[in-house]
Amino acid sequence: MNDKRTIQVVVVDDSSTIRNLLTRKLSAFADIEVVASAEDALMAQRQIARHKPDVITLDIEMPGKDGLALLKSLMQQHPLPVVMVSAQTGPGADATLKALELGAVDYMTKPSGSFAFNESYYQRLADKIRVAATAKLQILASPKPPIGADRVPVTKVPRAGRLKLIAIGASTGGTEAIRYLLGQLPADLPPIVITQHMPPGFTKSFAQRLNLTTKLAVIEAEEGLLLKRGHVYIAPGDAHLKVRHRSDHSLVCELDRGAKVHHHIPSVDVLFDSVIASVGKHSMGVILTGMGSDGAQGLLRMRNKGCYTIGQNKNSCVIYGMPRAAQLAGAVVDELPLQKIAEQLLSPPTARVA
Repeated sequence: MNDKRTIQVVVVDDSSTIRNLLTRKLSAFADIEVVASAEDALMAQRQIARHKPDVITLDIEMPGKDGLALLKSLMQQHPLPVVMVSAQTGPGADATLKALELGAVDYMTKPSGSFAFNESYYQRLADKIRVAATAKLQILASPKPPIGADRVPVTKVPRAGRLKLIAIGASTGGTEAIRYLLGQLPADLPPIVITQHMPPGFTKSFAQRLNLTTKLAVIEAEEGLLLKRGHVYIAPGDAHLKVRHRSDHSLVCELDRGAKVHHHIPSVDVLFDSVIASVGKHSMGVILTGMGSDGAQGLLRMRNKGCYTIGQNKNSCVIYGMPRAAQLAGAVVDELPLQKIAEQLLSPPTARVA
């Protein structure tokens, strides 16, 4: 973010109605100034070159060069924070996830219907723009081909006989951090459960895309689903993911569609606490990039139970919020760059209780 009084924004959308609406609503915030808008990629590039904004809001569907093509060229030539504002479900969700792979910081559903008149929508969008203005852009290279189980035999992984579960939590910037991390892991690992802050409509597409970049089988969690080795379970966007220990000693997914925790559903703290209750010290906790403090106290409770815990370090985070909160709480055994976390997951030291 530049040293300016306001966060300067360029709005890019082919709909004049949306451009005018976003310009008017965002400009109502004292710390945000919409300096220009654009209806297509060519005009957007001109406005960006002229105004050098702090943040861009970008639609995906545009005439000519679409939003993804524009985003790719921007990140190659003049990287800057981008918040996608586009359709939420179906093909739109998949395209938004592609945008995050290309370097977008965050995303919002395009305002329509009642959302267009809901002031809380614009407050959330403004908050995302504020976060984006402070983000450290991380354009991660595609993961190398996943490590084969034949190259890193699980028999060489310490605690393999005792480690029953790996739990991961993330928020802003987490989709790409998770994609990168899972892409480095072999197939034969204990079950991995993940809470990534995402709205409904995205998590199934997210799981499907992850499944293409890792040897692990990645699926969206469902009620009662048995946790299996070599599988990854993503919390759905409308429910807390919990792990439940059954009387036959198996572990299953449990979905809780109750109240938000730390303003989130799904919540990382809810996941971590259920992991403690179901497997105790025979689990490992990881907290990745994200805004806020969700997961910090749950990770601390994991560490206090004797679990090995990892936090992503500041330099590799898009937003050093959740890992920072966990570090300050004393929840993190080792703070590591993203590129080193997979190696540590495969060969964890003995956990040190806080």
